[in-house]
Amino acid sequence: MDLGIKGKNTLIVGASKGIGRNIATAFAKEGARLTVIARSEDLLKDLIEEISQYNDLDHKYYVADLMEENPNELAKKWLEERGVFDIVVHNVGGSLVSRNALGTIEEWTHAWMFNAGLAIDMNNVLIQPMIDKGWGRVVHISSISAKMLRGNPLYASSKAFLNAYVTTVGRTVAPTGVVMSAVMPGAVAFEGSYWDNFTRTDPARCEDFLRHHQAVNRFGTTQEIADAVLFMASEQASFMQSALIPVDGANM
Repeated sequence: MDLGIKGKNTLIVGASKGIGRNIATAFAKEGARLTVIARSEDLLKDLIEEISQYNDLDHKYYVADLMEENPNELAKKWLEERGVFDIVVHNVGGSLVSRNALGTIEEWTHAWMFNAGLAIDMNNVLIQPMIDKGWGRVVHISSISAKMLRGNPLYASSKAFLNAYVTTVGRTVAPTGVVMSAVMPGAVAFEGSYWDNFTRTDPARCEDFLRHHQAVNRFGTTQEIADAVLFMASEQASFMQSALIPVDGANM
């Protein structure tokens, strides 16, 4: 299947490891021109070296801690230096925020900004040029927690907000040729991840989780998430506006 991604100007935020890195390599293999963002320059340099083996387009990285800098201004810089992006993948956020359900507004705001606000602030800059040219794909990495509303209340709530944003804004931009969507991973294990650590230190905990919450009875892989993102960024996703795609092993 020709996904129509070859040569597409692609921005991947949060690309240095885990799901984000696999997404970046998957796009490179499809022939995309990549701009990748993360906090670790060493990991980004290594990523650029890897993806340059798949195609020789003008790949570039930027080192940025979006929680410490102005994501709106950074997006303007990337747009000016790299041109209008055809595809944007927001692999931002995480569950390592306060777990206090009765936490302060500062704790809740931090979780919201990390898991939803950063992407929204960048989209303010990145989407209008897509609209102007009549084509674009914006894919957010959400979480099945947004649907199941289990676990950390601050994380689940902020991802639920992100899903609502994707649904409502995706509908708004639907007539323009821009497709906004979200991929919702379930429990994914990769080197250094939460579940990867427990497979070694507490395998009984993993077995219990899989038995009760993963119908497929295994953890997901970063490649399985990347494949879903590739499809949502492709020409074939042209009738999937506002889609919220679970890739979760039938989480229950």
